[in-house]
Amino acid sequence: MRGQRRTVVAAAAIMVLGAAPSVASASDDPAAGDDGPATTLAGGLDGPRQLDAYLNGRFVVAESDTGEVSSVDPETGDVKTLLSIKGDPQGVDYERGRLYVTLGEVGPPPDEPQGPPPPPDRIGSALLVADTDGKVLDTIDLLAYELAHNPDGQPQFDDKGMPFDALSNPFAVEVDGNRIFVADAGANDVLLIDRGTGKISTFFVPPRVSPDDVAVCATQQANPGVVGCDPVPTGVKVGPDGKIYVSTLGAEAPDAARIYVLSPSGKVVDRIDDLNSVAGIAVDTDGTVYASELLEGAPAEDPPPAGFDPATVGQVVRIGPHGGRSYAQVTMPSGLEIQHGRLYASAWSIAGFLGLKSAGELVRVHNDAFVKSSG
Repeated sequence: MRGQRRTVVAAAAIMVLGAAPSVASASDDPAAGDDGPATTLAGGLDGPRQLDAYLNGRFVVAESDTGEVSSVDPETGDVKTLLSIKGDPQGVDYERGRLYVTLGEVGPPPDEPQGPPPPPDRIGSALLVADTDGKVLDTIDLLAYELAHNPDGQPQFDDKGMPFDALSNPFAVEVDGNRIFVADAGANDVLLIDRGTGKISTFFVPPRVSPDDVAVCATQQANPGVVGCDPVPTGVKVGPDGKIYVSTLGAEAPDAARIYVLSPSGKVVDRIDDLNSVAGIAVDTDGTVYASELLEGAPAEDPPPAGFDPATVGQVVRIGPHGGRSYAQVTMPSGLEIQHGRLYASAWSIAGFLGLKSAGELVRVHNDAFVKSSG
């Protein structure tokens, strides 16, 4: 579904999230617990997506709504802009003095007009490399690779030659030595980029989810004539075990999101099923996997029932090394990062779709917030 893979979240689901969040202040003691499942460490972010560890205990966050990549101090809540981009940063990774930033697709698909076209100088469908002073060092065109190679094999143009599935919407990036992994939600693949040469290759193409596995995928399918739910990769992490973990949105169909565990060469060695709209992942040293379920808890009714609280939409799933699951409620989570045994998340990450500016947060999720049952 073309528009879905561009925005990553469906407009119908967004409509239920119509109340502004309350922004809590950072705790005086960052190690102390709160009454709720998470402590807000910083607010005022605009569409925070992926985050990564940065210098001196800080984090770096991609703010998609404003085109900024910012450092966030979890101790003080201070936010500092490192990079301003004429584009939509979605993924970010910091490695040895360099920022690696994925820029989402520019503008709506031609069959889904949504306002005026973007400015001609706006950058999209690319991996950008910059230093921490804001100087762009390289821009790698990912749409060009999609058009030339089409790894998922879906038809790119209709019978009139109009763009059909010719899109790239890179959502997450992970740097591992000389290898750069990019999860491209629009192209339905994970790309591998050589850090030294910039050469791009296809690392992994998640399969569509069959209606035999998830019944709703018979109707909530990909492009016309293509059966099954599009995978829509949203996260990529290299685990402490050297394996690569890839999360998928699963066309926002219930139970259709997946986490694939890959060998260093890209072979599937394990798969975690029955997840919902996963937008980000993290992997702990003991093999525990965390996943952001972005739209879990959103009601199907439109308008939502009286008294519905949009702050209850979203959760983080903790999946133990032996498969046991527990859940912590975090509002609209996206990026996840583990530092010194603590789990951090970007929250209210899609509030910008509601017109709520500067509503995003960096939060720390408490270990004791995870309970066995969801919702």
